[in-house]
Amino acid sequence: MDSVQNVASGFSLNLEPLKEPLGFIRLLEWIFTIFAFGTAGGYSGTTHFSVNCGVQQTQNLSVSFSYPFRLLKSEYSIVLCNTTKVESFLQGDFSSSAEFFVCVGVFGFLYCTATLILYLGFQHVYRQTSRGPIIDLVVTAAFAFLWLVSSSAWGKGLTDIKWATNPNHLVEQCSSDCKAGEFPSMGRLNASVIFGFLNLILWAGNCWFIYKETPFHKDPNQPAPVEEGGVPGH
Repeated sequence: MDSVQNVASGFSLNLEPLKEPLGFIRLLEWIFTIFAFGTAGGYSGTTHFSVNCGVQQTQNLSVSFSYPFRLLKSEYSIVLCNTTKVESFLQGDFSSSAEFFVCVGVFGFLYCTATLILYLGFQHVYRQTSRGPIIDLVVTAAFAFLWLVSSSAWGKGLTDIKWATNPNHLVEQCSSDCKAGEFPSMGRLNASVIFGFLNLILWAGNCWFIYKETPFHKDPNQPAPVEEGGVPGH
């Protein structure tokens, strides 16, 4: 209870860090991270095709799929014109790349929230020792690498999802009676990949500004020490 009171008593809201690159870029990371995992997680789409057995015997089929894109669980039935019923599934399981991408986004959001609270409410604690900026630099660099890996993997997974849910691909398994229909809307998923690589740029670029807060960075404005016995200006 005392530790909670000590933390609360040390809180001092200061919005000035948001005017500096360190805080402003962290706020952008917070926003773009939400967009990244929000556009990928919770997605659901539908692909369409039809079986034409005459003017009055058209069977319209729609196959639904959703995050985390275990397409092998998306079952659908086709009744061909010779009344043969075919049970089929979509192809592929892309849950690993999708869940990895969303996981990086969620943890990145939590880290941004924690560091924004630290920047805005406990700036004196953050700058009190060199440990805070060094840890922040290491974690930010790690997230930049994770954004690179997860966005690349998810971009490849999305390409495979588009192929697996393409109506032109689905009608290949049935006779000439099948006709491709409406393509599933992939706008949200395309945006998620874009936000993923934007996060990579933001997190990687922010490493420089955090590095300037660490003792490893030498201030160029700091006067150089004068050698003993030397004459200043010579």
